[in-house]
Amino acid sequence: MEVRRSRRRRRTVSAYRDGGRTIVLIPASFSAAEEARWVDRMLGRLARSEARQPMDDDELAARAARLSERYLGGHPRPESVRWVTTMEKRWASCTPSTGAIRVSERLREVPDHVLDYVLLHELAHLLVGGHGPAFWRLLASYPRLERARGFLDGLAHAAGLPPSEEPEGDPGRLDQA
Repeated sequence: MEVRRSRRRRRTVSAYRDGGRTIVLIPASFSAAEEARWVDRMLGRLARSEARQPMDDDELAARAARLSERYLGGHPRPESVRWVTTMEKRWASCTPSTGAIRVSERLREVPDHVLDYVLLHELAHLLVGGHGPAFWRLLASYPRLERARGFLDGLAHAAGLPPSEEPEGDPGRLDQA
């Protein structure tokens, strides 16, 4: 590990990995005690950050299985759930005939509740095609549905993509026949 002091730094501290070394950048004015405290703190932050490594396809499939069980009674059972790099205009897709769900790599860094919504959305399509009332009834039990949809709409807007599809009929009423 290497600690680099900078006269230009006044208050900020940062740390990063450079190959096998850890570099901690601190203000030159820090005392030895402040340096030790900040080095410990920054090493902890790096460790936590590295512990949140993106999940692989097996972990993504296990997550989808847990969501299916919790919110959809375990009825949709996909044959495969995997990350893909080829999606430019969609967050995810599914093929009901094969039971395959594909999730865009662009969603690896989204909050958990957003990824869960996307997986639930595709799982629901294994049971109901389209975005009619029956489809939205399946998703109604997910407590962060609207928040996740709003997050995705913001991402879509920032990327110049169209917003997500609205439920058919009155969006406020998911219980329509």
